[in-house]
Amino acid sequence: MSPPFRLEGPGIVLREFGPDDVDVTAAIVGDHHVTHWLAFDEQDRESAASTVAAAMDSALVRPRTEYLLVIAEPGDETMIGFVRLALGGVKAAKLGYAIHADHWGRGHATAAARLVLGHAFTELGLHRVTAAIGPVNVRSVGVVERLGFRLEGRLRDHVFTNGAWRDSLLFSVLAHEWSGA
Repeated sequence: MSPPFRLEGPGIVLREFGPDDVDVTAAIVGDHHVTHWLAFDEQDRESAASTVAAAMDSALVRPRTEYLLVIAEPGDETMIGFVRLALGGVKAAKLGYAIHADHWGRGHATAAARLVLGHAFTELGLHRVTAAIGPVNVRSVGVVERLGFRLEGRLRDHVFTNGAWRDSLLFSVLAHEWSGA
């Protein structure tokens, strides 16, 4: 059996989920301040535990179809967020991420996305990665723009969250455009 998947970069560590991550996951996905910006509503601890279990199960699937990883700072394995790279289609994936509100504004989402994208293009040989972001989530739009994503268009009534339909802006970056920004 191979060791757990792990990526390390400047100021960031991405690691597999474990049972000890349920409480922090619940704090993130149960916080309206965080989920207000995401494609799903607040979740309770039971749902968070299911998410962690699913992440642990998906880590064992071969070939791997999803990288749902904990974001932590070097030297401290405590979860501060998560990043998801969901493989689908031909050499393609979807990117998503969430950061605990106490850690916003410190560049963790950008660092985590950069690290997982480097893996996507160099190790996995992907051609295209997309990110669908709510139009009012200007910080997340800034993250993908800093990483070289380009706006492709608007997905109308793309997700139902917080009691209403919400559009998403679709961004993408192609392998030949990726520079590790």
